[in-house]
Amino acid sequence: MNKSTLENTLVDSGLSENEARVYLAALSLGPCTVLAISRAAGIKRTTVYAVIESLKQKGLMNVEVRGFKTLFAAQDPERLLSLLESRKEIVRKAMPDFASLYNLKGGESTIKYYEGLEGIKSVYEDLIKTIRPHEDYSIISNQGEWYNLDKKFFQDFTERRAKLPINIRLLSQDSPTAREFAKFARNYNMQIKFLPEGTNLVTNLVVVPERVVIHQLTAPISATVIENKSAIQMHQQFFELMWNSIPD
Repeated sequence: MNKSTLENTLVDSGLSENEARVYLAALSLGPCTVLAISRAAGIKRTTVYAVIESLKQKGLMNVEVRGFKTLFAAQDPERLLSLLESRKEIVRKAMPDFASLYNLKGGESTIKYYEGLEGIKSVYEDLIKTIRPHEDYSIISNQGEWYNLDKKFFQDFTERRAKLPINIRLLSQDSPTAREFAKFARNYNMQIKFLPEGTNLVTNLVVVPERVVIHQLTAPISATVIENKSAIQMHQQFFELMWNSIPD
């Protein structure tokens, strides 16, 4: 790996460009003077002092006194991993505060649009990550088409969702796949009813207390996520009307 690539790696790890250049210079030179580091890094000596101080605070440089000389040395590169871990821990501790800001949304209503299978998967992951115990998770679905988008992912998703203490109800388009799935409804912590014969769904609808997800199953695969109290309430009422109109 060349020097430029190493510099980019250090910058990607959170160092400034000057910090990366000074650290690499010190690493290759061993204990040396500021002047030597300045020449190797191509940075003014006056600037190098400030950069060394910054690297010392990060635990990436130390000072050695030999006789009348003060030398500066780069710490073992393994320290970079420790630095990254400590940065991750700082972010991890602050995550509840970040999440609370994110959840404010800047207003009462939000509509988000996702395209592609990976975007769709992220929507479903967010559903089971944010739903609270004992809340309702209501679905109107063409179960066969939904599974066929990615059988491995959606099977795993269904199994993980089943472990949550939530109330899952599914109004499913009738199909051999859906009928087979219904045999194991209890295993999936789910109640299932079948929509009237002739129903042909090209979207999957999920209603939870915080949002409505309208997932288009046919190309182009996409999802619209609505976070609006009135819209959520309307969809909840529609679901209840449909559920109650279909015999057990």
